[in-house]
Amino acid sequence: MSQFSRIEVATAMKETGMIPLFFNSNTELSKKVLKACYDGGASLMEFTARGDFAHEVFGELTKYAIKELPGMIMGVGSVTDAGAASLYMALGANFVVTPVLREDIAIACNRKKVLWSPGCGTLAEITRAEELGCEIIKLFPGDIYGPQFVKGVKGPQPWTSIMPTGGVSPTEENLKAWFNAGVTCVGMGSQLISKEIIATENYTQLEENVRNTLAVIKEIRN
Repeated sequence: MSQFSRIEVATAMKETGMIPLFFNSNTELSKKVLKACYDGGASLMEFTARGDFAHEVFGELTKYAIKELPGMIMGVGSVTDAGAASLYMALGANFVVTPVLREDIAIACNRKKVLWSPGCGTLAEITRAEELGCEIIKLFPGDIYGPQFVKGVKGPQPWTSIMPTGGVSPTEENLKAWFNAGVTCVGMGSQLISKEIIATENYTQLEENVRNTLAVIKEIRN
């Protein structure tokens, strides 16, 4: 069962402006990554459940966050059907992110009042997602559409909240382009949590990366 309401999750997404994305099948390594992101100031984590037995790792991470990382909001990404969404919600997922718009996932999440963020790539998909109660749209893949797409959507639909994933990097230039276009927050994976950081287990560097990225976002917004 989720620890945070969908309104609390949406508010945290908007306030922090950035969600780290990560997957690894090693539970202990994943805990260290989560702790480094938390220490760097991140208040949300999207565990991109793409591997075998990913739900087992997620369950352990969520229990760890509840016990050791007060206020950390655990969510799950790469969910492709309602059955998987229900499984992860039972394991404590506070939000569910999907690569595509699926109404069965919307129904499953809405029933339990858990925030869900579907991957959309057209204005028609975005509108349908909002009709189904979506608070924050995932623009995916972000590098294909770019900030200009966001600006185009926000013109006729200024109420639409968008979170691009893919094509987002922690540079000031990149982040400024996205936030000036009107995004609510961004999702960031390998550009933030690089293969090199994982290979060398340089969690101090990861913590610094997260802290610096959040600082850049805050400065851009101000």
